[in-house]
Formats: sequence, C-alpha cells, structure tokens
Amino acid sequence: MIAEALRRLELDDVPVATPTGRLVGVTGLLLESVGCALRTGQRCMIEMGPGQPWMAAQVVGFRNEVSYLMPFKKPEGLMTGARVLPAPERTPQMIGTSWLGRIVNGLGEPMDGLGRLGGDTPLPSQPPKVNPLRKTPVHEPLDVGVRSINGLLTLGRGQRVGLMAGSGVGKSVLLGLITRQTVADVVVVGLIGERGREVREFIDMSLGPAGLSRSVVVLAPADESPLMRLMATELCHTIAAYYRDQGLHVLLLVDSLTRYAMARREVALALGEPPATRGYPPSVFSMLPELVESAGNGEHPNGSMSAIYTVLAEGDDQQDPVVDTARAILDGHIVLSRSLAERGHYPAVDIGQSISRCAALVAGKPQLAAAVQLKQLMARYEQVRELLPLGAYVPGSDPQTDRAVQLMPRIEAFLQQGTREAAPMQQVLAQLEALLA
Repeated sequence: MIAEALRRLELDDVPVATPTGRLVGVTGLLLESVGCALRTGQRCMIEMGPGQPWMAAQVVGFRNEVSYLMPFKKPEGLMTGARVLPAPERTPQMIGTSWLGRIVNGLGEPMDGLGRLGGDTPLPSQPPKVNPLRKTPVHEPLDVGVRSINGLLTLGRGQRVGLMAGSGVGKSVLLGLITRQTVADVVVVGLIGERGREVREFIDMSLGPAGLSRSVVVLAPADESPLMRLMATELCHTIAAYYRDQGLHVLLLVDSLTRYAMARREVALALGEPPATRGYPPSVFSMLPELVESAGNGEHPNGSMSAIYTVLAEGDDQQDPVVDTARAILDGHIVLSRSLAERGHYPAVDIGQSISRCAALVAGKPQLAAAVQLKQLMARYEQVRELLPLGAYVPGSDPQTDRAVQLMPRIEAFLQQGTREAAPMQQVLAQLEALLA
C-alpha cells in the first residue's frame, strides 16, 4: 500500500503538458504573447527559425490575457505564432573572490574569454535592502586621489555622490582618475550605455592590469537592449553589496546613471506609460531612489560601499530632471564646468556649485575652515574677473579682493591635476594649509 501511494505521488509530480504561449505581436522591442500565464520578471524562451537557438526574454508587464516581453538581444528573425516557453528556474549564480579581475555582462556571463565564473555564495537576483537604522554611519574620509575633491569636497566611506556635467566636459576622465587613485579593497565598475570604443580604453588605460586585478567590470554598451542596461546597473550594485558585506571597503563606479534612467524610460514608454517630465514617465523617478538606496554602507561594522555616479546634464542644464533628482537623493554632487574645461582647467570641477554633504562628518575643523576660506577667495575673484583684462579693477579698495587676485594663480594651480598625477589626502591637506598661510 505504501509503495503504491508513493508511486501515485511520483506520477502526480510528472507534468502531463508543458505550458506554451504563442507570439502574436512585435512592436519595436516589445513582444506580445498569449496562451500562457506568465509572471512579471519571469524569463521565457522564444522559438526562432529551424536550427536556430531560442531567444531569451523577460516578462515586463501584461494586460488582460496578453503578456508583454522584452528580449535581452535585438529581436531579429521572429515570426508570428512562434512558441513561447517559460524558462526553467535558474540555479542561483555563485559569487566569490574569483570574480575579481573579471568582466561580465548584465546577466553575469563572462565577456573576457577567461572561462566560467565560480564562487561559494549565491548571488541575489536584486540588490539587497538594508534597514536604515542598521546602516553603519559615515565616519571615515575616502581618499580619491583628486586634489580639489580631497581638499575642498572631502568624501566619506559609504557616501554616494554624483559627477554632473554636460557631454564632453571630462566626466569619464575624472572617473578614471578616481578609479586609479582611490584607496579601496574592491572596485566595481558599471559601464552602462556608453560608447563601445570607451570600454577598452577604460579597462586598459584607466584601470590597467593592477587596477583590474581588484575590480569587477559590468558592461552594457549603448548597442545593448534597454533590459540589459537595466540588469547591468542592478548587477553591479548587487556585486558591490556582496563584497561590502564581507567586510571590505568597496568603491562602486557607475557611468552613467542617466543611461539607466533612459533605459527605464524606454521600457516604460513601450508599455504605454505616459511621459511626464521631458519624456520621462513617473516610474523613472521612483526607481532611481530605490537603486541609489541599495548603495552606501551596510550592517557589517568593517565593510563600506562608496558610490560615484556620473550624471549627464543634457544641454549643460543643471535643472535637467535626472540631474535634479540625483542631486536630491545623493549625498553630494560634483559639478564639472564647461567654461573651466574650455580654459584648459582640468579636472573642471566647479567648486562653487559642488558640495559634499558628508564633509563635516569626516574632515577636521582646520580643513573645513581652510576650505571655506578658499571658496570665499574664489567668489571674491569671480566678482572682478572680467574687470582685470580691461584694467578697470583698482587695487587697494578691498583687502580681501586684493588677496584673492594675488592668490588666484596659486589656487588654480592647486585645483588642476594631471590624469596620471597622484594627490594623496595628507599631501593635499599640507598643500592647502601652505596655500592659505
């Protein structure tokens, strides 16, 4: 009797049919399937022509009996009535120290030709959320090796900051400088929606062999589907959170947050969500805080996760909706000025428009006082800068302005830095003190 009951249970577990849907529509990157109940976020396989591999896609929405799918690759060669099968449950991907020095795509698949990735810990499918009451506070300075940032806009371990500028002002160059100079155990780089030419340059020139050995690079170039760009951005946050929770100091670099927002906009508009602000649907501005909040420190007392995002200001507009949202949800912003770049001032950091909200937590009082004093001198100089070439400024009327005009060449030399020049924190503090002595 027991054996008979066991056989009956085993037979009940055998599926008598495989649920299969049919492809009934393709509009741009959005695919429509009917005939099979699918969950949002579920992965599916779509039948291609005879002898061709099936195409992978993910369910992004539904309306009545129609399920909306978005493929990971460009949808070419699809035909009406093609079969749509739910993909089998995936075995959780494993992560470990073997990921260091590797380059992967948004699915966590290796792109460097160095074989499979291994590990001993399951990698979550989404960036983990941390109770804000259990997050380790920011209390240590982060040495990024950039004089203007270390001296005047001091960052802390666990801080999240944005590099904001228009196109061609030097965001990626500054990001590469920070990558090479920052003191961190692990660097996680997300190259999202950028030009394919820059990928090899960033890996070879900005990281180099020594930098790559302690890094994990996640790629989703501009020619990837919006779904892959979204997944790559979330994956680099998940990877960084894993190393943070191992007690390591992690630096997360995402280039760029704007491309993530644009990918989210493409998906939302394809699903019929109405545009709200400059073509961005409301869901974009609700997903950005969710992504950014997964960065920062966690519960581990020794681990930290600092994040730096590049944010593209379209048309150099600092009121761009993505820039404005990022400025509100991040712990500081570093603005790059096109006028400084045009004068050959690199890195083109606009000290007056930039701020680090954690500087008061990690910098000493003498440094903060020196930074305020230098900012005041720069503001005084800007008031008379246009008068100097005309000879219209008469020295002697204001001692503070006279001092600003006298010190400005030294201040500009202090703020400029070569792409291969190191500027450690202690050296910068000594130079700042000597400059204002």
